[in-house]
Amino acid sequence: MGAVSSRHPSGEPLSDRLPVFPWDRLEPYKATAAAHADGIVDLSVGTPVDPVPAVVLQALTDAADSPGYPTVWGTAALRDALTGWAADRLGARGLAHTNVLPVVGSKELVAWLPTQLGLGAGDKVAYPRLAYPTYEVGARLAGAEPVVYDAETFAAGAAGTDLDPAGLKLLWLNSPSNPTGRVLTADELRRTVAWAREHGVLVFSDECYVELGWDADPVSVLHPDVCGGSYDGIVAVHSLSKRSNLAGYRSAFLVGDAAVLGELLRIRKHGGMMVAAPVQAATVAALGDTAHVAEQRARYARRRTALRTAFEAAGFRIEHSEASLYLWATRDEPCWDTVGDLAKRGILVAPGEFYGAAGERFVRIAFTATDERVEAAVRRLAD
Repeated sequence: MGAVSSRHPSGEPLSDRLPVFPWDRLEPYKATAAAHADGIVDLSVGTPVDPVPAVVLQALTDAADSPGYPTVWGTAALRDALTGWAADRLGARGLAHTNVLPVVGSKELVAWLPTQLGLGAGDKVAYPRLAYPTYEVGARLAGAEPVVYDAETFAAGAAGTDLDPAGLKLLWLNSPSNPTGRVLTADELRRTVAWAREHGVLVFSDECYVELGWDADPVSVLHPDVCGGSYDGIVAVHSLSKRSNLAGYRSAFLVGDAAVLGELLRIRKHGGMMVAAPVQAATVAALGDTAHVAEQRARYARRRTALRTAFEAAGFRIEHSEASLYLWATRDEPCWDTVGDLAKRGILVAPGEFYGAAGERFVRIAFTATDERVEAAVRRLAD
């Protein structure tokens, strides 16, 4: 038997369809920061560092004896929890089990959604000019064309001049935004949904930071004020990674158009894309408890205030950042200069260039470090 080819049937190497993995470029700066006498303060990746809530650990333990296969659609208890949470937290009304679908972490969904929707050559996938890099990756994996749009002018009503609907099949929204923390208002979301429906474009709204609003109250695309009570053509993406410290559990879910989710369910059954049974049980517990969410928000609020104050005192300007787990900051210089200078102080941040060319003079600062590491960063910025 001959060697297995790593190339696409067209002859194109699969890796050539993708951009360079951005975080690899940060490794030399990470090494510099790690060499600091007091250790690295890693504010680059927004990964949770606080404990998994006790109520979630107990549910996971109780469900640990799960020898059989789970289902792709999840248990009835899980679907009840998803619809109940979406109604209570997002204001979504009239949801049935057909309006929800658990997924194996939101990044998996973002990366493979265009492929699972059957998109390919000749189709376009649009995402904000400043955005999570996996939106582009998902389009390229499917062989579709990635296109960017200016989220602010688009949502403000200038959609017709900013985004050509010809060939556009999928439109990504992201509010609260990663990396900027910007929040789209209900009016901005409503105009966007109306435009997409007019042009037959499917909307997926990444709302994974919806529970982390600070200077604004994020609104879901599923709220009646936005969608008019109909979920046709719209799906919201949610995750427990941030609000419940469950990034390691890979628990996320979709809510919205039953026809779209039904098709994805059929495809994902064939692919065996199942959330582990203990994680399903843990998700039910996490969505049913608000106390741990309030406790975690309080932690993040303290860290956010401390870091924002310290960075502004050190000459940074913070833009947007009204929600999410990040500060979008600039010193009006190339982002890699900022990254390099902070790395010498033992502080690692993410260059804004990772999120699009429009971020080339910004850095993204995560406030997911421990209290002790945040205090260390504050001291170093004051020196």
